[in-house]
Amino acid sequence: MRTYRELFRTPEFTPLFATAGLSVAASTVSGLALGILVHSATGSPLLSALAMFGPSLAQVVGALTLLSAADRVRPRAATTGIAAGLAATTAVSALPGMPVWAIFAILGVEGLIASVAGGIRYGLLHEILAKDGYLLGRSVLNMAVGVVQIVGFALGGVLVALLQPRGALLAAAALSTAAAIVARLRLTDRRPRATGRPSAAATLRVNARLWSSAPRRGVYLALWVPNGLVVGCESLYVSYDSDHAGLFFACAAAGMLAGDTLAGRFLSRRWRERLGAPLRLLLAAPYLLFALAPPLFAALAAVTLASLGYAAGLLLQERLLELTPEELTGQALGLHSSGMLALQGIGALTAGTIAELTTPATAMATAAAASLAVTAALAPRLRARRPVVSA
Repeated sequence: MRTYRELFRTPEFTPLFATAGLSVAASTVSGLALGILVHSATGSPLLSALAMFGPSLAQVVGALTLLSAADRVRPRAATTGIAAGLAATTAVSALPGMPVWAIFAILGVEGLIASVAGGIRYGLLHEILAKDGYLLGRSVLNMAVGVVQIVGFALGGVLVALLQPRGALLAAAALSTAAAIVARLRLTDRRPRATGRPSAAATLRVNARLWSSAPRRGVYLALWVPNGLVVGCESLYVSYDSDHAGLFFACAAAGMLAGDTLAGRFLSRRWRERLGAPLRLLLAAPYLLFALAPPLFAALAAVTLASLGYAAGLLLQERLLELTPEELTGQALGLHSSGMLALQGIGALTAGTIAELTTPATAMATAAAASLAVTAALAPRLRARRPVVSA
């Protein structure tokens, strides 16, 4: 499967695409609103970064206890329930007089609810599409994320200006509700991919099996750690330049959109293998410029260029699927998604802490340098030819 026409003619891809887009729009608007709300209340770069990316930290708990559900529940029911749960928690966070500690408690609950969402969504994507269609389908979903984030951050800025942060949160809750409705009405009620009941024991057992393969470990680390540190840079946009934070986020989303379009639609297998390492380096290198206090146009250009490097994640996911047995694809992709989001939360925490002690610009450059160091350290593990599927 190599064309967008073939992709959108595939039954169920369009409603899955719509559900994902609505969910991303909701999280984009709510994240920006909460970041501004917490920053206004506390003036803390660390807390504002955690308000936007802190729910990712709860992904660690979910990945260790809930992730077996990715292959053991009905995908339609789970997708509908997750979207409805996030709509409810977002609406609660918009209540007047909500203290900052309560907002963070709600964010933790949201992280737990969402911890299996990636495994369910991408496992279903792998099931809907032909075996050779996953990369194109995932790139289109990522492209949708880019477009929706560009629109979502612009919309979020308008909603915050017109309705204040709490009004924007209610709008985000409405978007999550719409995602739940689309999932319930348009997705087929498929059976689970694996037998057995979801449990913490089953989650830990399969996670251990996935982690036992050295090639898979290298791919997971390359997917998680450099990405998480770069998201730490992104988490400081509000404290770096609150007046233009939405523009920074929109440029980052535009760069990701361009990179995913290139990798998913136009690069051959040969070029995907050649460009994997350069793209992983590109993800962090432009952020080093922030150490020099660049003018706004140069900072925005650096953010856009760096975000092209997110395409490396698509190529690594393709390799992960080649290394994973078919019956474990949901949990394998869920472990990637949960681990990535958890490391993004850790990246936000790390960068926010450095910003508290120095400046947001210094913290961004430091996180970028750390990301490059990790990428260089992992390069030998990813240089070998693609091996066969590991048990």
